[in-house]
Amino acid sequence: MEVANKYVTLKTHIEGAPKESDFELKTSPLALSLDPSSDEIIVKNLYVSIDPYQLNRMKLYNSSQKMGAGLEGITLGKEIKAYGVAEVVASDNVEFEKGDVVVGFVTWAEYSKIRGNGMIRKLDPLGFPLSYHVGLFGYSGLAAYAGFFEICKPKQGEKVFVSAASGSVGNMVGQYAKLLGCYVVGCAGSKQKVELLKEKLGFDDAFNYKGETDLNSALKRYFPDGIDIYFDNVGAEMLEAAVANMNTYGRVAVCGATSEYTDPGKRAAPNMLDVIYKRIKIQGFLAWDHMDVFEDFISTTGNCLRSGQMLPLEDFSNGVETIPSAFVGLFRGDNIGKKMVKITED
Repeated sequence: MEVANKYVTLKTHIEGAPKESDFELKTSPLALSLDPSSDEIIVKNLYVSIDPYQLNRMKLYNSSQKMGAGLEGITLGKEIKAYGVAEVVASDNVEFEKGDVVVGFVTWAEYSKIRGNGMIRKLDPLGFPLSYHVGLFGYSGLAAYAGFFEICKPKQGEKVFVSAASGSVGNMVGQYAKLLGCYVVGCAGSKQKVELLKEKLGFDDAFNYKGETDLNSALKRYFPDGIDIYFDNVGAEMLEAAVANMNTYGRVAVCGATSEYTDPGKRAAPNMLDVIYKRIKIQGFLAWDHMDVFEDFISTTGNCLRSGQMLPLEDFSNGVETIPSAFVGLFRGDNIGKKMVKITED
């Protein structure tokens, strides 16, 4: 059997903000059969993740492209790897059978062919929707959990600031912090998002950074007694302002720098005297650095979701052809929660 497989490719390397014209939707025939001893599987993709870090892979060169598997630069015209949930439709790999649901690195496509050494595993949904395993139980969730608990080492009652707080990682950080008994303020890019943070997710306060002319003064207003923990998703001026308002022994988990991804000239320059004399810890990290806490993360997050102590925040587009617009929308702030594209029905 053969199918016409639609997939998204990169048409030109991107410097600055992405545009839909940077991508191309292609269709190629794909035989749903495998050569014996190929050790490959073919999967039908159900959900694929849309993540800001992919922009760094789409540049002609970025230092992050040297940092390991899954971060390397994307070849023009070729399929683009992405995290997702899929169903096996053909297998020559003893670990997988037709009909298995899997999670891991697939491609921005309707179907993906995956080698035997691919980063993919069978999925136990644990009674949750399959989409949860793209974001909440995927690398976005692990980044929130590990960044907050392993990097920041929070204590009950501490004051926590989260940027991009309505995004896939930030909203979970804020919810974890509230469950621990911290005072939590988030920033986001619209009135709607600010209201969601306060009214739905239980943040103590939130503000629209686009309405602030002086971020340093804004943080002084929301944190008159200083910030103990800053979970950074945006970099640049927000990181500078947060460091200026940190307390002694403050901790900064640097998860992302989205404002710097689209503007090569924009770089954070925190006051290093504050860092030294306040003994501030600033640490970057990647979610997969912390696979040792994966089981704890899944157990804790699953229990909190079942009990209603945490709420899922997901944002869907439908169909492989919507992937370019979904990706471009990330950098306009269109998404609320984890952005993903539903390729086919569960």
